[in-house]
Amino acid sequence: MTAPADHPGSLFEALGAETGLRALVDGFYDLMDRDPAYARLRRLHPAELHGSRDKLHWFLCGWTGGPDHFVQRFGHPRLRARHLPYAIGIVERDQWLACMDGALRARALPADLHQRLLAALFQTADWMRNTHTEPASALPSGRT
Repeated sequence: MTAPADHPGSLFEALGAETGLRALVDGFYDLMDRDPAYARLRRLHPAELHGSRDKLHWFLCGWTGGPDHFVQRFGHPRLRARHLPYAIGIVERDQWLACMDGALRARALPADLHQRLLAALFQTADWMRNTHTEPASALPSGRT
């Protein structure tokens, strides 16, 4: 996954460095954890989210040009391989992106930065899909 290009200065700094990225990650997981609209995504995560929060924070630090905490701890991210044990379809992708969009909105980033981040995150989220599940609204009655 590559960070959005063409942002003046460091993307890591533009997002508030480690403190800003931690707030983004916490906003993401808080939204996912409390809003029933993201139940399918939430079920893919452990009951306790501290480890998930840390890993996403560490990953985003390096992805945005800051310290490479994730690589130092775990090696190359190998995102798709690490997520293959989980059924990730269109619904899960869209729920992940909606949570990230909500967390980005809460950070009140400039609109152009927000859109570039979301576009880059969409590319990776879409690449992570490993099932061909359809959105629940497209499924016949009684199928989820």
